Amino acid sequence: MSEFNLHTPVCDLLGCAHPVLLAGMGGVARSDLVAAVAEAGGYGVLGMVRESPELITQEVAAIRSLTNHPFAVNLIPAATEARLLDAELGTCFDLAVPALCFFWDVVPEAVARAKKAGVLVLHQVGSLAAAKAAEAAGADVVIVQGVEAGGHVHGTVGALVLVEQVARAVSIPVIASGGFATGAGLVAAMALGAEGIHCGTAFLATAESFAHDDHKARILAAMAEDTVFTDAFALNWPPNSPVRVIRNSVTDALGHDLMGHHPDRLPHEVIAQDGGKPLLKFSTDSPLRTTTGDLEALAAYAGQGVALINDLPRAAERLAAILAEAQIALARMNRLTHAKPGAME
Repeated sequence: MSEFNLHTPVCDLLGCAHPVLLAGMGGVARSDLVAAVAEAGGYGVLGMVRESPELITQEVAAIRSLTNHPFAVNLIPAATEARLLDAELGTCFDLAVPALCFFWDVVPEAVARAKKAGVLVLHQVGSLAAAKAAEAAGADVVIVQGVEAGGHVHGTVGALVLVEQVARAVSIPVIASGGFATGAGLVAAMALGAEGIHCGTAFLATAESFAHDDHKARILAAMAEDTVFTDAFALNWPPNSPVRVIRNSVTDALGHDLMGHHPDRLPHEVIAQDGGKPLLKFSTDSPLRTTTGDLEALAAYAGQGVALINDLPRAAERLAAILAEAQIALARMNRLTHAKPGAME
């Protein structure tokens, strides 16, 4: 069987071989995972949301000790205190990071500062309006997140509609995000007008991910209907910031009241620790390798694509499986479109 070419123009822009991006998951997408994805031909994004300049420096050095391939650093200007954001950006520029990936509200000043420093800018958005704003601000790539996504979700529209809608409206490359975890998903995204996919849950469930083993085990056990959309995990983030997580004792106790939880009205109860830092019930913190305490009550982020994840391979194996599945999906489509009318497949 001849192979189909999966290399898209955005691969040349980013400097990767395959159009599969690692989501810059805070806490989870650390240097080991970023380097593993990059070495396998994908595109790694380092999750450094509201982290110190010292940790950014440490993690970037670790990536560069493991791979020579380009990568991005994920920051969230709209949810980061101004002085910390200034320090994070300055550190990334000093380190000559090749690209930055922004998320949440478009902050044109942050995009402009990155572009002035000669840095490639990817921007994750959750609506058509935000995609247009990112393009107008100077972003080079827009990552379009459907409501199926795990973690923080900044929109309400499913990826099937939103990705095609944005692809029709912007001139910069579009990457699809939210529920994309397999090769068939990659093919579907490309059919909608995207040039690649952005995967969180699929790479969280890998050996190199910095997520706690308990979080990974829950992903393997979960189905799509086990994920819930809620703003209950609101501490440490701006109000009205919903997330998708695997249901747990916290969400079960809420019953049908999954929305409308303002951080100012939530209790501050310490339930876990990470590196000496107390973690609160209802916080945005997820369980990491270094976390101890009541792991079950913490936010176990996962998208609806969790239904398609049933193993815990190394990141390179996950990427290889996605690419192999894409070839199978394309071959199947090729057979269907070339079938004679009335012929049996």
